[in-house]
Amino acid sequence: MKAIVLAGGYAKRMWPLTKNRPKHLLPVAGRPMLDYVMKNLGRSSEIDEIYLSTNMKFRSCFQKYLDGLNIKKSLHLFVEDTYSEEEKLGSVGALGFLIRENSLNDDLLVIGGDNIFSFEMSDFIGYFYSKGANTIALYDVKSKEKARLYGVVQVDKEKRIIDFQEKPKNPKSTLVSTACYAFTRRGVRGVLRYIDEGNDPDKMGRFIEWLYKHDAVYGYVFTGVWFDIGSFESYKAADKYFSRLKSNIGNVDFSRRRKRV
Repeated sequence: MKAIVLAGGYAKRMWPLTKNRPKHLLPVAGRPMLDYVMKNLGRSSEIDEIYLSTNMKFRSCFQKYLDGLNIKKSLHLFVEDTYSEEEKLGSVGALGFLIRENSLNDDLLVIGGDNIFSFEMSDFIGYFYSKGANTIALYDVKSKEKARLYGVVQVDKEKRIIDFQEKPKNPKSTLVSTACYAFTRRGVRGVLRYIDEGNDPDKMGRFIEWLYKHDAVYGYVFTGVWFDIGSFESYKAADKYFSRLKSNIGNVDFSRRRKRV
């Protein structure tokens, strides 16, 4: 299985901190934010290759990071030819471009490089294989006000998605989609079909909203901690949380602090 880490954004909401530095490499408890994702992928025996997708502006920053990364996987830096927010391809557009340019025809794990999860990727992938269908990680934010910021999901008793609404004004639930997806080969072809049909290439949530109507999509519901780092507030909260863990227990073994329901 191949993994794709999306890190192509310019994080304008966090300027000036991220104006000349990629958000994904900002330190969280003394480690680059991206480390939490990459090391988790590195522990997964199911993954043999990792593609890090970024933009031309921050190419050298990510290349330097990968050169110093000590994980036993085949690593690839994939760069879209953009230098600004206005030029970027969007999350789905960048994913489709990477799939086409590398002729990928395999199950794919796709994850946002600015998200930190409290579960092991091996557990998520195992669930994906047990379902034999597209799978997304879901988290209960326990607040309809917070849910408005995300893709809101409803599932049946088998955890199959039966409704998905991207950033609704009136959420039907507090269960939301996170930036962690596993796609079957059929699902991967769905990415290309979605783009070819002229749909919104910017938000992954719009694609999932489309996909569940065309193919089976299941939810992997996890509890614990989830940080979606897209603002100064969420960045500070993540740094505070992990710094506290580090000071309390020395080396943070965040991967073991998880539970799936």
